[in-house]
Amino acid sequence: MTTVAPPQPSRATTHVVPGRSVTPWARVRQFAWFGIVVADVGLLLWGALTVIAPECPGACMTNGYETFTRQSWADLVAASASVANFLVLLFRVFGAYNVAFGFLGIAVAATAFRRGEVWAWWALLIANTLAYGSAITYDRMVGFIGTNEMLEYVCLGAAYAALAVTAPFRSRAEQPG
Repeated sequence: MTTVAPPQPSRATTHVVPGRSVTPWARVRQFAWFGIVVADVGLLLWGALTVIAPECPGACMTNGYETFTRQSWADLVAASASVANFLVLLFRVFGAYNVAFGFLGIAVAATAFRRGEVWAWWALLIANTLAYGSAITYDRMVGFIGTNEMLEYVCLGAAYAALAVTAPFRSRAEQPG
């Protein structure tokens, strides 16, 4: 007969023990993964919109171009359609990278991060910093900050808050020895 060792409890999940109450911080840590999923869904949706409609009115590509160059997008298209098409292609690739970061972030947050695996914490910190950081840098460089661009700050803040309450560092009191 084969015996299987009982599974180790996850550090990310709060287990209710009879006679012990769950602290508010433990509850926050228990649902922190969901904050990251929401932030990464925002990244995925923004990237998808960029891939599907980079030139639509109000899209940050055309507004960003106009703010950065102080020239209209229509003038660029009239002067050099091939350059305009190349810029649209580049912006779509940028959007595709954000879709990929969004999908991976959602998958990691809903699985490994939720289980409390340390590598997932680091992966989400780096991925969200790179993905949102590149979008925020673009917005600041072209000088265009609108409603959607402000949401990038909110989503990155939500991801950082969720990561802060689940940081895989022990206090001195918790360290062995």
